[in-house]
Amino acid sequence: MASEHNFILELTTVLGASAFGGYVANRLRQPVLLGYLASGLVVGPFGLQLVRDTVQINALAEMGVAFLLFALGVEFSLAELKRVREIALKGSLLQIGLTITLGALISIGFGWAGQITQGVFLGEILSLSSTAVVLKTLTERGETNTLHGQVMLAILIVQDLVLGLMLALLPALDAPENLVSALLAAVLKAVLFFTAAFVVGRWLVPPVIRYVAATESSELFLLTAIALCLGVALTTAALGLSIEMGAFVAGLMLAELDYADRALSKVLPLRDTFASLFFASIGMLVDPVVLWDNLGSILALVLLVMVGKAAIVLPIVLQFRYSFKTAVIAAFGLNQIGEFSFVLALEGKEFGLLNAEQYLLLLGTTAITLVLTPIGMRWSPTIADRLAKIPLFSQLLQRFGSDRQFFSPETIRDHVVVAGYGRVGQVLVKILRERGYQVLVIENSEAAIVKLRSNQIPYIFGDAESGFILEKAHLEKAKALAIALPDPTSTRLLLKRALEFAPELDIVVRSHSNPEIDLLAQLGAREVVQPEFEAALEMGGHMLTTLGENMSSIQLSIRKIRTDRYQSIRSDARPISERDIDTATEQLHSEWVTIPEASPLHWMTLAAADLRNLTGVTVMAIEQGNDTLFYPKGQTTLRTGDRLLVVGKPEEVLAFYEVLEGRRSIDGGYNHWVTLTDTSPLVGMTPNGIYNDYQTQVKAVRRHGKLYSVDDDIELESGDCCLLSGDPERAEYVAELAMRG
Repeated sequence: MASEHNFILELTTVLGASAFGGYVANRLRQPVLLGYLASGLVVGPFGLQLVRDTVQINALAEMGVAFLLFALGVEFSLAELKRVREIALKGSLLQIGLTITLGALISIGFGWAGQITQGVFLGEILSLSSTAVVLKTLTERGETNTLHGQVMLAILIVQDLVLGLMLALLPALDAPENLVSALLAAVLKAVLFFTAAFVVGRWLVPPVIRYVAATESSELFLLTAIALCLGVALTTAALGLSIEMGAFVAGLMLAELDYADRALSKVLPLRDTFASLFFASIGMLVDPVVLWDNLGSILALVLLVMVGKAAIVLPIVLQFRYSFKTAVIAAFGLNQIGEFSFVLALEGKEFGLLNAEQYLLLLGTTAITLVLTPIGMRWSPTIADRLAKIPLFSQLLQRFGSDRQFFSPETIRDHVVVAGYGRVGQVLVKILRERGYQVLVIENSEAAIVKLRSNQIPYIFGDAESGFILEKAHLEKAKALAIALPDPTSTRLLLKRALEFAPELDIVVRSHSNPEIDLLAQLGAREVVQPEFEAALEMGGHMLTTLGENMSSIQLSIRKIRTDRYQSIRSDARPISERDIDTATEQLHSEWVTIPEASPLHWMTLAAADLRNLTGVTVMAIEQGNDTLFYPKGQTTLRTGDRLLVVGKPEEVLAFYEVLEGRRSIDGGYNHWVTLTDTSPLVGMTPNGIYNDYQTQVKAVRRHGKLYSVDDDIELESGDCCLLSGDPERAEYVAELAMRG
């Protein structure tokens, strides 16, 4: 009885420490799993020793991994898996093969392995990445359904399957003459398992789930889901395959059923609870003394592993015709040593393929790479953007993608640009084309590009938020832009950068969550669509029509709800915090600025100041005394001493400072952007020349997305966007000249 109480005490200690560590990490704006890892280190055998016997904790931690993969299987439908099947099968095997080969050569070359079998074994350990850490990071960032998320998860799933084969072949490394028979046995086990899983998932699981759901008992449904998850996971473990693979397959069995969402909602609390135990258990394995005594060697190994694996993954992803940004994010996401390499290393140690010192060094190296992974994934989009701007790098990328990047005429104009060709994008493109509109699609999935090419739909292959891609899309000549990307961060970046190329472009955006609605509207979207709300509005409109309500009254009510950003039907609304703003704008340049005395902005409304048009910045928040107003509306009045959080490029913020200090005129009058055509008589003129000839000011010029000061007295070129200001009649006449064809 005492031992049982001791286990409960240790379990409570780990959970409590994980909760505290996760909270601290959250407040420090770091992934919570870093807090879980740190909490395990603190309370574990090498820390405060509050938990000494980790065996039972590790058993529960394995359940955390199983639930993580089970939830992924439920969400990761077979239809989505088909999008990345090429890189899942060929790319992952190529990555594993290259890593094993290079790992073996390097370990033998540096004397870390005495014979080829030891080198191969070390290569196998290095070839595996962390499904649990990557999946948890993607889930926290809401990126499991993005293209880079699916690419990484597809590779990781195949790695988990190969892990089973590695474990099965491990004894044969000590006796190479048995290698072929061991390989055949492992493959046979895998074939038998997948055949049985298909039969059970097709004919047995659906009726069982329906019968259980018919009882309307939440407890029975939850128990059935848990039994399915752990039962299949234990089956794969008994066959010598990985627990992860079994849990994932169990999730796939439910993915296509009507009860998938219900099962997922029931399992999520268990997943998060046991996952925290898993990450804490990894922290318990880390011995700070060993890390410190071998710090130089471990840091060198960390650098070698992370740079080496990233260098292997990057060209492989590019070779399968994914965009550069997707390849960079995948490289940073898969460049660690997986937590299940511990299992492989421990087994290898028993077979004499690894000595005690190598095991400890490998343990420390793995722990550090796992800790660094969430940080690397967070900054990888920024690193990709900066690398792409390096001239030599940019030229290589353009040459790499020249044969498949564009299928659109350079003279395209009056078109609708659709960013994203997923389920939403495909329907939108179909509607527009059936009505006779010219469409240009921006997409970074090779599978989607194949469809576009076969249907003769103009496209650009690449990341939609890339400046190079946006320049080729000719947004300044487009009628509208529809953003239907699965990635919230890419959606925000694209919206901001699209308005830099075409400040008055009509942009409609799909929102991924309720808090995003206000953010996207504040950044300049004309219309923000929340799919769930739109479905509810259409259903409600139909029901009201059936009940005899007046059609015009129904449409008026629906229009009011949309105009108010769905505020009246958003039941989960909560106060916006500064942390929400920081998270939303982490990939954008932002600054807090104070309005000085005698500023022309004093007592002006945001609408009258028209700061986005004049400078390109967006005001995200205003501090007035002790009050902070987030996402301020146009009627908000500015006053001396107010602190403004503005988002924009550095040159746009500089332009805002000029307005703030009265060095750039602001009159709150007529401001209108126009784009110069090839045959416009204004081409070749300067802003001063236009003012002298037509008494109309050109307050700002945008060229290829960059904001230019009119003080530079630049000569205007075709495609330039000019902000006209002055008497409305004169300005409209100049606008006609600008657009004269």
